[in-house]
Amino acid sequence: MTMTKNELVDSVYETVGVTKKEASDYVDTVLETIKETLEEGEELKVSGFGKFEVRHKGERVGRNPRTGVEIMIPERKVLRFKVSQVLKDELNGDA
Repeated sequence: MTMTKNELVDSVYETVGVTKKEASDYVDTVLETIKETLEEGEELKVSGFGKFEVRHKGERVGRNPRTGVEIMIPERKVLRFKVSQVLKDELNGDA
């Protein structure tokens, strides 16, 4: 099962007790702040949740699995998330 953005807004709406519009604005603001932080190349650490960081992957040679032909994979940025030990323990029922 997957939680959608609308379900997240509904959860904020029910938990905080604000209007749905305000809850939507809160969620949008948090997501936009996360996005901007990562675009600037900064790490984002949320205590008890995890750490987001953008990493640089250099250009490399890859291989087409069907044909075996080598191709050049261009350099790119990738998003990495490392879960905190606190959340990991909670997910595994250790907390």
